[in-house]
Amino acid sequence: MARPRKPLLSRDRIVEAASALVDAEGLDAVSTRRLAAGLGVSGPSLYNHFRNKDEILDAVADAVSAQVDLSMFEEDDPRDWPAALHDWAVSYRAALAAHPHIVPVLARGPGRRPAGLRVADAVFGAMVRAGWPPAQATHIGALMRYFITGSALGSFAGGFVDDETAYDPADYPHLGQAHLLADRSRQVDEGAFETGLRALLDGLVLRYERTAGRTPGSTAGSAPNGV
Repeated sequence: MARPRKPLLSRDRIVEAASALVDAEGLDAVSTRRLAAGLGVSGPSLYNHFRNKDEILDAVADAVSAQVDLSMFEEDDPRDWPAALHDWAVSYRAALAAHPHIVPVLARGPGRRPAGLRVADAVFGAMVRAGWPPAQATHIGALMRYFITGSALGSFAGGFVDDETAYDPADYPHLGQAHLLADRSRQVDEGAFETGLRALLDGLVLRYERTAGRTPGSTAGSAPNGV
């Protein structure tokens, strides 16, 4: 009988293997030698698809960007721009929370990554259609990226230990319950993200209404000046 053939090496197989390694052990665990061994191929064969480790990590980051829902930015979507930004931010953070080790790569910006550029294009286009001047639409996109990636870089609640003795009231009179945060990290972190996101969007809505004299859902006949 003929021996079963190994699956052909492809970009998708390499990215899948690298993603699993990043998720399990972090960015430093990735090397072309280790990936090749895990895929059962010789090291040089990876270079037919990627020039180096950085390109592989870029592809892993782009695969995460591709998981972000962009449907709210389609022209026929009924959501106004604040609701669209909110729902996109929640989807974006969920993708990052599922793959936290790749966040530092994503935080550098989209570069040449296709999915990352589609995200940037969708956000910018939606803001301009809503009536924001292009410069301010750029600022909003940057602001949202700072906020979302920053929230995913680490857990606030997870930064506290579950040892009550670590928070002596003589030294930290207001941290008497801090040891409980670690067990509630998801609840605390998601609540903090939603609180910050709502505050950020409320501020943008106020600025939009004050400058443009419109409500967020109104159709923009021309871009407001001086936002």
